[in-house]
Amino acid sequence: MAPPLITEMPVETRQEAIRKVFELIEKEGAQMVDIRFVDFLGQQQHFSIPADQFEPDHFDEGVGFDGSSIRGWKSIHESDMLVIPDPTTAFIDPFFQHKTVVLIGEIHEPGTLEPFQRCPRGIARRAEQFLKQSGIADVAYFGPEAEFFVFDHASFDEGPNHAFYKIDSDEGAWNRGRHDSLGYKPTTKGGYFPVPPTDSLQNLRAEMVLHMEAIGIPVECQHHEVASGGQCEIDFRFQPLLKCADFLMNYKYIVKNTAWKYGKTVTFMPKPIFGDNGSGMHTHISLWKDEQPLFFGDRYAGLSQEALWFIGGILHHAPAVIAFTNPTTNSFRRLVPGFEAPVNLVYSARNRSAAIRIPVYSDSPKAKRIEARFPDPSCNPYLAFSALLLAGLDGIRNQIDPGQPVDRDIYHLSPEEQAALPQAPKSLEEALEALEKDHEFLLQGGVFTEDVIEAWIQYKYDNEVQQLRMRPHPYEFSLYFDV
Repeated sequence: MAPPLITEMPVETRQEAIRKVFELIEKEGAQMVDIRFVDFLGQQQHFSIPADQFEPDHFDEGVGFDGSSIRGWKSIHESDMLVIPDPTTAFIDPFFQHKTVVLIGEIHEPGTLEPFQRCPRGIARRAEQFLKQSGIADVAYFGPEAEFFVFDHASFDEGPNHAFYKIDSDEGAWNRGRHDSLGYKPTTKGGYFPVPPTDSLQNLRAEMVLHMEAIGIPVECQHHEVASGGQCEIDFRFQPLLKCADFLMNYKYIVKNTAWKYGKTVTFMPKPIFGDNGSGMHTHISLWKDEQPLFFGDRYAGLSQEALWFIGGILHHAPAVIAFTNPTTNSFRRLVPGFEAPVNLVYSARNRSAAIRIPVYSDSPKAKRIEARFPDPSCNPYLAFSALLLAGLDGIRNQIDPGQPVDRDIYHLSPEEQAALPQAPKSLEEALEALEKDHEFLLQGGVFTEDVIEAWIQYKYDNEVQQLRMRPHPYEFSLYFDV
């Protein structure tokens, strides 16, 4: 019995994809097949099967595992789960010693083979199906710009009587006075686009790009980013929602493992360095129907009315959406008014201080898109992209007016003018409260479920918000030890 999740794929297409997987195994002399899936919070998990034991039936029957060991999923009394690999996702792992074919899978219930409602990839698939069923569009393209830091050292620990972190980078501006320093270090907020030797990570990023291209991720550019201490960005070409989320997970995997090979470490944590720029993930979005762009028109900044309503939906639901696009307590160290992150829920052409920007690099209808600037790379992309899409579609269905654009530099508005602008939540707790109050738009088409929303809020509150609240912060000792 074919699993329900892929019934929209023609049988002939699916069988051809399966055949190509086994051709790839034979052609490459692969010894292992690595099956990967993404947990609730966005962490990749994996296990491997010897290639000579991997069979076509695995694409129909799946492979069993213990769901109670995965965060936010199953209790121990109902722990049996199945992962069914998607044959269209195959690639050769660039790091394993033994030649390995990788397949990305989705989670299903044993017996019935029904999709598991909390599987992030299944949620993204349902979001794409809902888009088509809506009749508004047949494809949503996403283009994330994920930033990250490359460090030469990272240590951290916490306990009842201690808490610390120590990160370091040979590029860090704080190391200019080190006895072995050769200079050429990006200054604080001075890391955007310098050539080597100030940019010491060119060769590392180039190798990351080559690995990405080798597994089918089309990279558009790579460069050093604004912050000192090794901040970088690699951009790949926009893709349909589900494929884009797959690519972003593979992107993270390649970035981390290439750095590890060089004796360095990478973090996608939004704000690892105090006093310098954090890492965002500006996300470009456009809708198409019958191969025609729907966001091009004769309204503000060359947008269509549908695009403006889409923006209206994102801005209206942004406090709830941010619970998925900025889902960590650390996310809100970056989302601070007056700094680099756009916390004001307004839109503008070209203006990078707005939460939604309309890029104007090109007049081509195919290039017309919007850019959500508040997301960060700590998110689970399957959930974040789905939430953004559903918010925008709700805007189109209900013709939500985004209001007037703000074309001035928001950072230079008067305090009174800034106070009048709607703002993003100031903490993860506020975002979770917004999600609890406003999530009906996420339930459309059965994309998210009440169970998914409740489980997300409960897990985040119990394991992150509450745990951080109970612990003294190191800076508090500087403030209060001598009270």
